[in-house]
Amino acid sequence: MTVRVVTGTGTEIGKTVVTAAVAAATTGRRVAVLKPAQTGLEPGEPGDAAEVARLAGGQVTAVELARYPEPLAPATAARRAGLPPVRPYEIAEAAGKLAADHDLVLVEGAGGLLVRFDDDGATLADAARLLAAPVLVVAPAGLGTLNSTALTSEALAARGLACLGVVVGSMPAEPDLAARCNLVDLPVAAGAPLLGAVPAGAGSLAPADFRARAGDWLAPELGGRWAAGRAAGTGG
Repeated sequence: MTVRVVTGTGTEIGKTVVTAAVAAATTGRRVAVLKPAQTGLEPGEPGDAAEVARLAGGQVTAVELARYPEPLAPATAARRAGLPPVRPYEIAEAAGKLAADHDLVLVEGAGGLLVRFDDDGATLADAARLLAAPVLVVAPAGLGTLNSTALTSEALAARGLACLGVVVGSMPAEPDLAARCNLVDLPVAAGAPLLGAVPAGAGSLAPADFRARAGDWLAPELGGRWAAGRAAGTGG
């Protein structure tokens, strides 16, 4: 089975839009997106998994395991809501079932890699280990991203998890010096390739436009045609 886990170096940095871009670029294949814990939304409101399906197209299966109304870490949100937390084995079981009839399953985490899902300290990394799945890291473009990306990469390595690569989740239309240099430095910080840069505001595109352009933002390893060297102005 092909399962990829999508995490971020923090929150609100474009994980959902990157997940949607990967799904959209995976043409001709059956794709499922799994959101283990959706926080900050009431029942009936569209969550991250539904947003991925909206942007990437109706062929994407969207699954959400648990929802908690307060915009907090999953463990805290579950405890405050008096609801059961999501356990890593539940995430792995759900992803495995989806993989049985999908070509690609994308598991989108909440916040960063080590955000707690329960009061025992379980994290997305534990689910990734159970799945033996590589982890795609979404990072911001500007100052501070090298440190947070390096810390995430080291946390993955310490747990024996493979970092598939890094994608910039929201690349400014007119990047400053730091953002331009970070396109070169992020692979060094991560110890893994830079696999794309999704433009800021991509999530506001009409779904048809989003799907048509997604391949321009992602490297061939993710189904696209983006080249890191050209994007960074280094040739290649």
